Amino acid sequence: MSDKTPAAAPAKEKASNKKLIVIGAIVALLVVVGGAAAWFMLGRHSGEEEDGAPAPRKAAAAKVAPTFMPIENMVVNLADPGGDRFAQIGITLELEDAKTAEQVKQYLPAIRSAILLLVSQRTAEELLTREGKEKLATDILREVSRPLGFRVPKKPRKPAPEELEEDGAEEPPARSRQSQNPVRQVLFSSFIIQ
Repeated sequence: MSDKTPAAAPAKEKASNKKLIVIGAIVALLVVVGGAAAWFMLGRHSGEEEDGAPAPRKAAAAKVAPTFMPIENMVVNLADPGGDRFAQIGITLELEDAKTAEQVKQYLPAIRSAILLLVSQRTAEELLTREGKEKLATDILREVSRPLGFRVPKKPRKPAPEELEEDGAEEPPARSRQSQNPVRQVLFSSFIIQ
């Protein structure tokens, strides 16, 4: 029996050494595959940045949150025949920053007056359509921007194809393309016509 014991020990050592080599090879293979996958993923993101298309996370981080400035609701008689129709309109301005909000507050009486005059020239029929509301928003944007020294074109820009909804309907422009104008857009918080 003593002859079988020494022969069995080297066979067990050879088998355990082979298992260690196989396990080591599998671990090394996994490390190489994981490193290659990481290199591919990181290389792909840095390649997009070099081509001029920034990574989405960096673009989102660069955006500054806008300042929203609500204006008190206004009740205005409309230009309908008979003069018995009126509109109650709530407006919120999207501004570039708090500094712009302070500038707008200085001119707020003149801005409110200009808005009242704009709305009083419209008819109920005109204001009930989406196009009428969009035109009014563009006109209000012009009146808010004027005291700050900025000009807004009379016609709103057409949205780019990528800005269109999936069903093909046009949306109003999200922001003015004039990046220098700190008044970004006019939002209606309420719009009641009676």
